[in-house]
Order: sequence, then C-alpha cells, then structure tokens
Amino acid sequence: MDRRPGSSVRLKLTISYVALLLLAGALLLAVIWLFLLRYVPREAITLGEPCAPGTGGRCPPTFFIPGRLDLWRAFAPKAALMMGLLLVFGLVGGWFLAGRMLAPLNQIAGATRIAAKGALGHRIRMPGRSDEFRELADAFDSMLEQIEANVGEHQRFAANASHELRTPLATMQTLLDVAQRDPAGCTPELVDRLHFVNARAIDLTEALLMLSRTGQRAFAREPVDLSLTAEEAAETLLPLAERRGVDVQVSGDLASAAGSPALLLQMVVNLLHNAIVHNLDEGGAVWVTTAAQVDAAVLTVENTGAEIKPHLVATLTEPFQRGTRRVHADHAGVGLGLAIVENIVKAHEGRLTLSARPEGGLRVEVRLPAAAT
Repeated sequence: MDRRPGSSVRLKLTISYVALLLLAGALLLAVIWLFLLRYVPREAITLGEPCAPGTGGRCPPTFFIPGRLDLWRAFAPKAALMMGLLLVFGLVGGWFLAGRMLAPLNQIAGATRIAAKGALGHRIRMPGRSDEFRELADAFDSMLEQIEANVGEHQRFAANASHELRTPLATMQTLLDVAQRDPAGCTPELVDRLHFVNARAIDLTEALLMLSRTGQRAFAREPVDLSLTAEEAAETLLPLAERRGVDVQVSGDLASAAGSPALLLQMVVNLLHNAIVHNLDEGGAVWVTTAAQVDAAVLTVENTGAEIKPHLVATLTEPFQRGTRRVHADHAGVGLGLAIVENIVKAHEGRLTLSARPEGGLRVEVRLPAAAT
C-alpha cells in the first residue's frame, strides 16, 4: 500500500536515546538543587571582624560562606555546558547504536525484497546467539522454505493434473471425430465408451476441487465419532467390496475427534476405497479399527494385497501415484485418494502414517486431535 514518507526507525531511536539522556541529566540537576542546595543559606555569610585602621595589615581571619545564588552562578554555566555535551554525545552515540541494533532488521528487509522478486531459494541464515531479530530471521527462513516447497508441489500437481485431464479429453475428442465422420456407425458401444470417459473426466475434476478445498482449513470444528463415520463409510462402499470379493470388518471404541463431519467422512471413504480397489482379486480383507487416547482419536485401516516396497510407501500420497506406476486402471479412481486424505489430515492438524504390511498390503494410521469433553 502507498504510504506518506516518514521518519526512519533509526532516527526515532536516536531521538529517544537523546531524550532519555537529557531527561536523566535534568533529573540529576533537580536532585542536586532540591536536596543539596536546600542546606545552603539563601544569602552569603562572612564570618570574622573587618580590619581596623592601624593594624599594619595584620587582620584576624575571616570566613566567606557563599549563598545559593552564588553557587548557582558558578554551577549553571558548567551544567549548561555538560547538557550540551550530553546532547551531542547522545546524537552521535544514539545514531551509531541504533544503526548497530537495526542492522539485522535491514538484512531481513533485504532478504524480503529478494524473495518478493521470486528468489524463494534465498536464505538469511543470520549468525550469532539467539535474540528477537535472529528468531525473526529463522522464522522467515522457515517460511521461505515452506513456501518454496508448496510452490514446487503446486507446480508438480498442476503439471500432473494437466496431463491426467488431457488423456480423457483427447479420448473424447477422438470418439467424437469417429462419430462425426461416420454418423451411421455411432453404435451403443461407442456411446458407452464416450460416457465412461466423460464420467472419468468429471470425477477427476471433482477430485481436484476437493483437493483444493481441503487445504483451505475454512471449516467449523465439532465432535465427530470416527467409529460411526467408519461404519457409514463401510456401508456406502459395501457394494463395491462385494463385487470385488473383499471382506470389510469395522471394530473399535468410540473415538471422538474435533473436525468437519463431511471432510472426515470423505477421508474415511477414500481410505476404504483405496483399501478395497488395491486389494486381492478374491478373498481379500480390510480391517478398520478406531481407538480413543488421552489427546487423540486414532483410525487405522489395513488391507491385504500385493507386497509394497518400503521406499515406495512415501510416494503413495503424491497425486496420481499408485505403487510403482501411475494410475490408469479403470477401477483405481483418479489417483488422488490418498492425496486428499493427507490434505484433510493436515487441515485437522493431525498425523498420517503409512506403512507396508509384511504379509502384503498397506497399513494407514490417522491420528486426529481429540474433541474437547
């Protein structure tokens, strides 16, 4: 925003130093005047007899005691000179000290301007012991690191999303070209294929919108029982599990988490869908358990299936990834299930843990903050 020109912080600090220094000097003079000079007589006093004529210059000793006015006349010029020296010393020393104190802030401002031009890889890395400025610099470096990671993730996601959307759109264009060249050959199979490809494109678009919304964290939090949510999700996906011959078992205790009921239901549905479609072709199983801990509600989803290499587990939450290859199978959705789950867990300030089962398949654990009782 546009602002009118103003005084620099360095000048303001210098003036503050000078004002405090002059105030301290004035208070010191006031203390001297009020508490010391009060014991000095108002008028000058001379003790002793004056010299009488004919004494030959040999006079008795006399004593002169100055009064307040005499002392003030002798002291005031020197006090004024000292106040002037304090003023000059305060201006020079204050300007130097303010510059030294604000040097880290200038370094942070320079790094901010560099980052504003798009150089997110720049870091301050301010040396020295911890203080307020260095804590600010460390926080700024952490923010830049997080922003750089988010920008890189969004760029990769946009590239993957463009590629995935291009495939069904290109397929639909090819089918429409075939139908346009030969209207009489527009068979029901062609219409069904076009309908399927269009539905896949719609599903992918809705998943992308859901993935974008889950990162905004703009939702009201209320107690949600994960055990009831798991039962509702299992009931919703029961037809899919029966078609694939997968046995879904839900068990556990009441586990109340603080969050959005709709988002948490979407999270459990995505986990169950992933466990079902990436299971064994026949005779597979999915186990869903819930547990309540002191400060967390825990949801665990395990499924049988093919063996997953441990180094591939960390990539499963990346968009459009499934195991060791990209998602293209008709039953596997659009490849955003676990990515959406991870975003929902982060939005609820929870923790998502994926691990490969030794017998084959995947184990997913979700820890969410418990709802206030």
